[in-house]
Amino acid sequence: MPASPSTARAINDRLALRLLQQEGPLTAGQLKQLTGLSRPTVADLVERLTIAGLISVVGESGEQRRGPNARLYGIVADRAQLAALDVRTEGVTVVVADLLGAELARASVPIADDAGTGPAVEQAVALVERAAKEAGAERLHTVGIGAPGLIDPATGELRDSSGLPEWHRRLVAALQERLPARVTVENETNLAALAEQREGAALDRDTFVLLWLGHGTGAAVVLDGRLRRGASGGTGEIGFLPVPGTTTLPSATDCEGGFHSLAGAAAIAELAAGFGLEAAESPGEPRAAALVRAAVAAVSSAGTDRFLYDLADRFLAALADRLAFAGASVVAVLDPGCVVLGGEVGQAGGEALAGRVGERLARMSPLPAEVRAGSLGGGAVLRGALLTARESAQDDLFAPHPR
Repeated sequence: MPASPSTARAINDRLALRLLQQEGPLTAGQLKQLTGLSRPTVADLVERLTIAGLISVVGESGEQRRGPNARLYGIVADRAQLAALDVRTEGVTVVVADLLGAELARASVPIADDAGTGPAVEQAVALVERAAKEAGAERLHTVGIGAPGLIDPATGELRDSSGLPEWHRRLVAALQERLPARVTVENETNLAALAEQREGAALDRDTFVLLWLGHGTGAAVVLDGRLRRGASGGTGEIGFLPVPGTTTLPSATDCEGGFHSLAGAAAIAELAAGFGLEAAESPGEPRAAALVRAAVAAVSSAGTDRFLYDLADRFLAALADRLAFAGASVVAVLDPGCVVLGGEVGQAGGEALAGRVGERLARMSPLPAEVRAGSLGGGAVLRGALLTARESAQDDLFAPHPR
């Protein structure tokens, strides 16, 4: 059946808004060319979206003939303000942005282990409120949160996970109570994969697995362009994966003895210490990332210090062996064709570490799998949270409006 006039208008409006989002300001003539719609239809939707407050004239195109078609139309970015949170066990970082994702304010607060649930929640909520005020946002439309732990696929809520502070779960409810905003939460590794797919190392991939290598370990699975969460929201809990090289086996409540024991930040730092490697810590990232970065620098300048080169090369080889265990497991089960080493450690290792892991995978598995270094590092979680908040807000604001 042909679409009704109202449905057709809604489809055309969304198409025009998506084009303006992707391409930036456009003239009515450019919208006509890109959409394939008639000139009267484009004029109608431009008027409709302008009245709705979603687009406005932002300039002129520079065409010789001045007139309606020479006006440049753009999305009204300040129609809504958004917030994205990266919630870690040791603190929170928040970014406030406009409807197009341009950053307006950024702030962080450390939260001590002994802060207590109530004070920790208050610190985090107050941080969001201060950042919103700094950005000039009287009201946040959508708040996207990235946090460790399992997200219940039925309710979308952060599940109670052992080893994670209680304030993580309380924070979502507190933000919903204090802010007149839509609040969503997603697993941090899943958000990192989304960011790497949209803006990072997996831009050209619709099927890949991201191995998160930060303070902890995790994985995100994207198949045919869709993030896969699993029946209980636990897809990618690779820290619990039994692997060779550990002295025990993981349990239902503790990943000690699993892949986390080989590739978590503490394990990587211990491995580096065994080779006598040292590195100064960088603020805001695990020490393991600094150690890996120093090792990569040492092997890239082999002629400077041969002894240090040998130590760094052996360390990276041992680390690549460990990462290949997990990589081979996901490749054997999912055949993703691409594995991205994400997080702070993956970014620090760069092509030097990714190449070593790729060589080992090629020897361990008959299935081809390209190994890439993540390009967004630890910032991928916050970027992914902002992308999801922006999409959620746009889905709401770009919904059909009465004529």
